[in-house]
Amino acid sequence: MAEIHPHRSTTDFFSDPLDSNPLWFKKHAFLEPEFDSEAYIADLRTFVPFDTLRSELHAHLSSLKHELVDLINRDYNDFVNLSTKLVDVDGAVVRMRAPLLELREKIEQFRDGVESSLVALQNGLRQRTEASSAREVLELLLDTFHVVSKVEKLIKELPNVPADKSNGEMNAAEKDPLSNGTSWQHLENGTNERETQSMLLERIASEMNRLKFYIARAQDLPFIQNMEKRIQSASLLLDGSLGHCLVNGLEHRDEVAIFNCLRAYAAIDNMSHAEEIFRTTVVSPMVQKIISHGFGVVAGANGDELENDYHQLKEGIEKRCKFFLEISSAENSGLHVFSFLANSILKEVLSAIQKGKPGAFSPGRPTEFLKNYRSSLDFLAYLEGFCPSSSAVVKFRSESVYVEFMKQWNVGAYFTIRFQEIAGGLDAALIAASLTPIQSSDSVDRGLKHVTLKQSAALLDSLRGCWRDDVFIVSCSDKFLRLCLQLLSRYSHWLSTGLSARKTGSANSSSASEWAISAATDDFIYILHDLNCLKLDVSGDYLEHVLKCLSSCSSDTLGVVKQSILEGVKSLDTLAYDVIDTIVQALFEKSVEHLKHIKGISATYRMTNKPVPSRYSNYVSGVLRPLKAYLEGQLASKYLTTEMKNELLQRAAIQITDCYYELAADIVNVARKTETSLMKLRQGAQKRNAAGGGTNTDSSDSNVSTDKIRMQLFLDIQVLPIHDTPSPSTLLHLANMMCALLASYWALIAHFAHTFFSGVCTQPVCSGG
Repeated sequence: MAEIHPHRSTTDFFSDPLDSNPLWFKKHAFLEPEFDSEAYIADLRTFVPFDTLRSELHAHLSSLKHELVDLINRDYNDFVNLSTKLVDVDGAVVRMRAPLLELREKIEQFRDGVESSLVALQNGLRQRTEASSAREVLELLLDTFHVVSKVEKLIKELPNVPADKSNGEMNAAEKDPLSNGTSWQHLENGTNERETQSMLLERIASEMNRLKFYIARAQDLPFIQNMEKRIQSASLLLDGSLGHCLVNGLEHRDEVAIFNCLRAYAAIDNMSHAEEIFRTTVVSPMVQKIISHGFGVVAGANGDELENDYHQLKEGIEKRCKFFLEISSAENSGLHVFSFLANSILKEVLSAIQKGKPGAFSPGRPTEFLKNYRSSLDFLAYLEGFCPSSSAVVKFRSESVYVEFMKQWNVGAYFTIRFQEIAGGLDAALIAASLTPIQSSDSVDRGLKHVTLKQSAALLDSLRGCWRDDVFIVSCSDKFLRLCLQLLSRYSHWLSTGLSARKTGSANSSSASEWAISAATDDFIYILHDLNCLKLDVSGDYLEHVLKCLSSCSSDTLGVVKQSILEGVKSLDTLAYDVIDTIVQALFEKSVEHLKHIKGISATYRMTNKPVPSRYSNYVSGVLRPLKAYLEGQLASKYLTTEMKNELLQRAAIQITDCYYELAADIVNVARKTETSLMKLRQGAQKRNAAGGGTNTDSSDSNVSTDKIRMQLFLDIQVLPIHDTPSPSTLLHLANMMCALLASYWALIAHFAHTFFSGVCTQPVCSGG
């Protein structure tokens, strides 16, 4: 008997089961048919340690053994008596085997019978299928034979017209009074005979279409191969008769006959033959009369023009081709498979131009090329007017002849030539070594009265040249827009490079920057004025003209175009501030020459007996004189706006006053350090005098010279913003800021002014104050 473990409580102190398993331990997983021990351990090892897993498995094994022992003990008597109840098992097996073997034999016999019946049924079905296929082939051959015979019979009813005759021979046979018993000379009978013949041909064509269908299904059969000569002969006779009838219908403008012939051509899928007949019979004579004058004529400015030719072609098409095109484009006629516009008319026109006027396609003469190109587009639009629907227009544009015709116009080479003309004009103006003002008469004649420099006028000329009617091509609109932006960038680069070279003062700068180094300060007024004019013009009327030229584009495209041009204008606006900085720097350098005299204040009042200053220094009146003279000059008054003057005044004043503050602060600091050093020396001397029994020296006497310097600076600062200044409000604020920085010295200045110079303070500080 198995060992029985001592019973233990299944709950702990808190009534929780002691032998309960963790959540990750699933007992039912061991009972699944596809249980894999290795996979089970691999899944658990990622978050359960091996020791924990092993202890849980051992605990589960112990519990299983315990349950097994409990089951054996519970049914121990039945377990012991199990072997005694198994009596005569072999005999029972023998008794059960006999009926099972009998049933097996019956099943095998039934299966053999079913298999034989299935084989017979499959053989019958296969024979039936073969018979049906043979019957279909036989019916197909019979139908083919009947159709061939029917076609031959119907062809014999037609006038005897050999298939290998040309159109000219057909016309001659047409005039023959004997044509299979039918006379074509009498108009009263000719119309009915043409209509009858065309209807018969349409019927034959439909039968030929059936015949092609049958041949496609049984083309490998010997019977069909033996009939191949008869079929080819019938096809040739049909083609010849159709061509003869169509030419006759075109010459007599018989709409019914033409319509029936076209339906016949469509039925036999031979559209190219009909298109060629229409081209050689109607279109070619008309085109040769119009463009034939080009043969033998020397190509020149007017010899290759196509506008007049296209005008005559339109008139000819209206007179001779319109009725035929209306027949072929009739609604629900089934004739949409033809492409007479491309393969007949356009093909003949292209061939005539290539032979008679090959120079019309040459972009070497861009003006004539553009004129011919636009005339050709207008002619294509005229041909598209005969298309009954938008799908027909798409089909017309996808034809190989249309594509070949458009390839003749090398718009890429045309743009390259225009690019060299437009960009070359601007480059020629920008490489000049100096700025060249425009004469007033020239600016009026050229429509450029707003700009003042030839460089700016060249930019405007180039920008407007991109969108002139005699230059612009819609198909190259993206290239012309890129050229427009490149022109703005080229002008901006020329100006920024020159300003940088002038700022650095580099003598080794490129030749393109020589103009900036040699330019006078007044010349930059022209540049500033031109930048403002360019900004207003490009972002105003010019932009509207560009959007008008691109009006056929979508709104999103127009928005992108507008934004790109405005970005180019923004670069010009940015350069205006750089030009102002250049002018301010030049004016500042002139003002600095006067500011240098501020250093003479220290030499004037240091350790001297000069009286205390009561008025501003003489140099003050000259500090802002260059700025005033520049802003009140003739060029500034004529070309600079109020906003430009205010901007220029503010920047120049800030730079000048900043420099003045640095110089004044330096003088005050030096005076203060000197005063401190003298104070220490006096204090040492006083101590020595006191020790030696000498007299004390008044320390206030040593500060007189320093106080005079401070008083002079105070008077100069006070008068600087308002003396000889065009706009005192701007500089007054800056001067007050400087006075605030020097407020720490006010106490000493006020003390000496009250003690020694009370009479001076009662007088005006300056004549303007």
